Amino acid sequence: MGWLILGVLVWSGSHYFKRLLPGVRGLLGNAGKGLVAVLNIGAIVLMVVGYKAADVVVLWDFGAGAVHANNALMLVAVALFGSGNSKSRLRGKLRHPMLAGMLVWAVAHLLVNGDLASLVLFGGLGLWALGAVALINRAEPEYTPWPDGTQAGDIRLVLISIGVFVVIVAVHWLIGPSPFGGGAG
Repeated sequence: MGWLILGVLVWSGSHYFKRLLPGVRGLLGNAGKGLVAVLNIGAIVLMVVGYKAADVVVLWDFGAGAVHANNALMLVAVALFGSGNSKSRLRGKLRHPMLAGMLVWAVAHLLVNGDLASLVLFGGLGLWALGAVALINRAEPEYTPWPDGTQAGDIRLVLISIGVFVVIVAVHWLIGPSPFGGGAG
């Protein structure tokens, strides 16, 4: 569990670096960006290794119905992630669409993973997303919504989100667990 906790902390710290220590980040320039990239890759490795090695300590089980809620929320999370770089009207409605997507992703996974390691991983990353929103809003209180969304952008966002969701389902089927319950596909 220690590697998992360390991974979540390194991920959070590397992402908070720009907001908490902007002077240091500015002094480092591109080297700072490289450092953050290396820390992020290291954090992902630590989280994967730590999650896979953690003992299963069940805290809750919402049953098979939670799988359907998870899948619906995951489609929403994918659309939120994508909307940040889309030409959709949704992009102008949300200040932090990618962080909102991360939070929805975390909640969706907690519905179907009620063990301690999942709480640390998904709950920790969800808390990171909430903290990032607070730090960004504090540093940049003024916000101008993106005004140029179109219906065509909305349609592209929906189609791309469905395509990405299908890829995520396929990857889960290959490496497990199955996104439709019942263990690995």
